[in-house]
Amino acid sequence: MDSITATAQSWLIDFFDEETKKEIRHLIENDTEELKDRFYKDLEFGTGGMRGVMGVGTNRINKYTLGKNTQGLSNYLKKTYTDSDIRVVIAYDCRHNSDTLARTVAEVFSANGIRVYLFSELRTTPELSFAVRHLSCHAGIVLTASHNPPEYNGYKVYWADGGQIVPPQDEEIIAEIDSLSFEDIQFGPKADLIHMIDKDVDEAFFEASVSNGDFHAKGKDNFKIVFTSLHGTSITAIPEVLKRAGYHNVTIIEEQAKPDGNFPTVKSPNPEEPEALAMAIAKAEEIGADMVVGTDPDSDRLGIAVRNLEGKIELLNGNQTMVLMTKFLLDQYKKNGFKGNEFIATTIVSTPMMEQMAKAYGVEFKTALTGFKWIGKMIKDFPASNFIGGGEESFGYMVGDFVRDKDAVTSTLLACEIAANAKANGSSFYEDLVDCYVQFGFYKEKLISLTKKGISGAEEIKQMLKDFKENPVASVQGSKLLWVEDYNTSTAKNVQNGEERTIHLPKSNVLIYETEDGTRIAARPSGTEPKVKFYISTNAKLDKAEDYKSVNSQLETKIEGILSELNL
Repeated sequence: MDSITATAQSWLIDFFDEETKKEIRHLIENDTEELKDRFYKDLEFGTGGMRGVMGVGTNRINKYTLGKNTQGLSNYLKKTYTDSDIRVVIAYDCRHNSDTLARTVAEVFSANGIRVYLFSELRTTPELSFAVRHLSCHAGIVLTASHNPPEYNGYKVYWADGGQIVPPQDEEIIAEIDSLSFEDIQFGPKADLIHMIDKDVDEAFFEASVSNGDFHAKGKDNFKIVFTSLHGTSITAIPEVLKRAGYHNVTIIEEQAKPDGNFPTVKSPNPEEPEALAMAIAKAEEIGADMVVGTDPDSDRLGIAVRNLEGKIELLNGNQTMVLMTKFLLDQYKKNGFKGNEFIATTIVSTPMMEQMAKAYGVEFKTALTGFKWIGKMIKDFPASNFIGGGEESFGYMVGDFVRDKDAVTSTLLACEIAANAKANGSSFYEDLVDCYVQFGFYKEKLISLTKKGISGAEEIKQMLKDFKENPVASVQGSKLLWVEDYNTSTAKNVQNGEERTIHLPKSNVLIYETEDGTRIAARPSGTEPKVKFYISTNAKLDKAEDYKSVNSQLETKIEGILSELNL
């Protein structure tokens, strides 16, 4: 505790503002537990950049922690681009302090002689990724904490390719940041280097989104959509993109349309949670809509709800929407003739059905660690290859490569194209999904997330993952364990015959069990939240669509049995 108090006291020098110092003095004198949580570590970059609770301290998001990040990034940019007029673009979402923190970040960049393009108002994360290349910038920053609770904010860094930073670059930037003290931050802005942007970039982004997501589907006039931005940024883009693509029967949930960092109508602004879309689903049932679309605050994740086989609106999971979106894109490419260099991509904890689909279409399949930055990296690493589309189970999808991160704007349009076209052909989004199960195998997944906050929570997560690794299951629902994939050691081992193979991906704290019948169980800590996550994937053969209900029931029972075996 002495070292923590010493770290806190280092924030009492004149460099820090009076309000910050006053709060620290109060914590030192009155709340040692809170002081401990705020100063026991520095915030770290995870799978989605840096996220944390806002407030005073090294373990919090504030002007000093983000200022230090920006100073380190400025130093790194100047070392990397020694002969350039360095340019960065900055966007921010609806969260509390996002606008003022974005301004602080812009001022630090400008103080270091770096030209800044700052969006005049909140914008989506995919538009920021697009803007990096559109404006020929060397880097981009978006201030967002995605779907985290209201007390969070975050800082995501993009590079010149429009994708998030990845190793070894992220490690080099972090080393640059860690070499600094807070007093090294240059806060004095150079106003002539900060340029406000808005409509011109918006127009280019909307045009690109429609170009990549509109496939001239039939039946748009008879297709009814309910859309909610969940108080976030997508209200600035999705309604306009849908309108330009020919969708005029769109009902917006007005109670959730105004950007608001308190997210007053939902427990969590996360489209993965059925409760978040409850208001939109109720409206869809009321007006007889065909589809519900909801996005997270920075508009990179989307939740899709459609009418199931009984005609009721049902929220699909990220694997289901990813599979059908990818099949649709593959069919479009097939019509025009494959060139032989196409690939689709997903992550190691997403549905294995994506690989089966790639085999069926004869295209390359690439898999990555969790986090869309790795899919973006594939596009940069294989410039001669043609990225069709890809996604991850956590409700993210990317259509083509004009945006280099998950993009709920274009993906929303794509989902509507699929559903409108299906309806016009006498089918539906859900029925087309069932047809996929018949064609490629019925894969059913389940995600369990356990929240463990604070220092004790971090230790608990560490212990749970240690136990999961050191005490492997012998079988899962009667199917013997076959493979153990340890991404920390980059090894996969066949526990039945001793065969080992090397995993050619960066090391990561992920462990995956695979049984003889193809059941997969993965465990990993969240890179952006105090959570440990368990991913379960089961599968069965579906001979015909008429058997869907019975086979679905069998898989649901199997998943419940797995959860019981694992005490989850």
